[in-house]
Amino acid sequence: MMRALFLLYAIWGFNWVVMKTANAYFPPVLFVAFRFLIGAAVMLSVCAWRRIPVPERKYWKWIAATGILQIAVNNVCMQIGMYSLTAVVSVLNYTMPVWMAILAQLFLKERLTLRKIAGIAICIAGLFVLMDIHDLGNMTAVSIVLAGAAAWAASGIILKRHLQDSPPLQYSAWQMVVGSLLLFIVALLVPQPPIHWTTTAAACLLYNGILAAAVGFFLWNYILAHMEAGKAGVAILVVPVVGVVSGILVLGEAFTWHTALGILLVLGGVLLIVKPRRPRLSVVP
Repeated sequence: MMRALFLLYAIWGFNWVVMKTANAYFPPVLFVAFRFLIGAAVMLSVCAWRRIPVPERKYWKWIAATGILQIAVNNVCMQIGMYSLTAVVSVLNYTMPVWMAILAQLFLKERLTLRKIAGIAICIAGLFVLMDIHDLGNMTAVSIVLAGAAAWAASGIILKRHLQDSPPLQYSAWQMVVGSLLLFIVALLVPQPPIHWTTTAAACLLYNGILAAAVGFFLWNYILAHMEAGKAGVAILVVPVVGVVSGILVLGEAFTWHTALGILLVLGGVLLIVKPRRPRLSVVP
């Protein structure tokens, strides 16, 4: 499990650098649509190679729901927010664990303990410090991004309740098919700027399609299937930390006191929730 988490941190964390680079070449919605189309093609190829069949009919409504919520709605809401919110989008999108912890309490009977609440609060505070955010900005855009984070969380709850006995590779692939098709429909309805094709643009798209989409979402769904939803949601908050560190190392972004403090807060909050409690020692008279 830890190996899956660390691999996901590396892939999705470095993708912050790749996404920043890709913004110069692609309109947001089309980039995400192509990203998940490539991801779906890769995963369906693996399914064919491993002879994993098409999902049973009973799973399709849940696969469609998670594909719409996790792949399409969350990413479109995030891209819309980027037009006016810049760095705050990343923080707001990673409020997902807050929504997931609440929904897990309601639908999965996972206890929302004081330890979880404290850990989530420390992590979110750490993200605000890490990104040096003092003002949320356009509240309409804020609401849209928060709705996307809630959609991502809802998708995780659906997965835990209704797709647990289906192979993660199988439903991950078809989630991307549903999500990418919906995103292409959005791109057709809303005029998109042209794509500027270069070697760098193609490299960004391949990284996002093969690694960030296919491998990354398979790992996320695998982790979610084998860990409490609330804990998995919080564990994923290490991704922005890796993203910021990648930006410092690769793009030469500044390393400041609030970067260091934010990293410490996020890692401390994650550790508070994910680390198992030590069993209490009982004294035998």
